[in-house]
Amino acid sequence: MLKGISPVITPDLLKILAEMGHGDEIILADAHFPGHTFGKRVLRADGLKIPQLLDGIIPLFELDSYAPPLVMMAAVEGDQLDPEVEKAYKEAIRKKLKKVPAITRIERFDFYKRAEEAYVVVMTGELAKYGNIILKKGVTPCT
Repeated sequence: MLKGISPVITPDLLKILAEMGHGDEIILADAHFPGHTFGKRVLRADGLKIPQLLDGIIPLFELDSYAPPLVMMAAVEGDQLDPEVEKAYKEAIRKKLKKVPAITRIERFDFYKRAEEAYVVVMTGELAKYGNIILKKGVTPCT
């Protein structure tokens, strides 16, 4: 256990976050997502919900400022999004950031293509439909 790092951040996840460079993407996938089909690297976070992981990751992870840093899957024609899902994610991010970037929505198969190119897919215990979110890493500022 490390001071200042959420206990939901496993050693494997911490290593992955440190390895990622600017422009790399991490997908926090819901429990239904075909992560092992599309992801070249998959971590398991069974039992954890995505807001918990966002709360642990955001303090450690600079979001991209040159491209949309938060991306979610758009609803398939005939389906509806539950606005509470996006609201919960924004609330988790807002706890750590003063300004929450807009969430961009992309078509399901475009999301799958991004998953194939993502640095890692983290399979969670999130049960919300359309609960997947991509985080694009930015440049960590020098302080």
